[in-house]
Amino acid sequence: MTRAFSTEPVDPAVVDSLVDLASRAPSAGKTQGWHLVVLEGEQTKRFWDISLPAAKRASFRWTHLLDAPIIALPLADASAYTARYAEPDKARTGLGAGADAWPVPYWTIDTSMAVMTFLLAAQDADLGALFFGVFHNEAALRVELGIPDDLELLGAIALGHPLDDETVLGRSSNRERRSPDQIIHRNGW
Repeated sequence: MTRAFSTEPVDPAVVDSLVDLASRAPSAGKTQGWHLVVLEGEQTKRFWDISLPAAKRASFRWTHLLDAPIIALPLADASAYTARYAEPDKARTGLGAGADAWPVPYWTIDTSMAVMTFLLAAQDADLGALFFGVFHNEAALRVELGIPDDLELLGAIALGHPLDDETVLGRSSNRERRSPDQIIHRNGW
């Protein structure tokens, strides 16, 4: 994950190709019920002014994160899934009755898979990216950007060209990665 960006713009065609690859991530019923609000260049200030007001920036650890030329906001759309599963080929599942009919929120899962695919595609395109939470002022951000209330905001993605001379590690970077033996439970728990 990149936390220090140059201000060099990213070609919109590259962003389009990343989104095209992300649209190929697994999707229940091929619903693809996700959206991406993309703020570019000077428009990224709209995001930062709301989510990280100027008064808090003096103590912000990752100052070059604010230089990312793109901030993308992935949004999951539950209504797309209920609509898709109300269609004739899926109606017998009963999942078209509403979001409460779903045992797990596949809109969140599928959007997460699309985000991960987007992040991997960014890496392949020699770009830096960082997925992070939007923990402050989400309601104001939604109003500023016109994001409908019924869409689930998963977080934000900073995207751009990494600063070659600056590596800023997260606080958790020294934690040991779990081994496969700690994760895998073969043939049962």
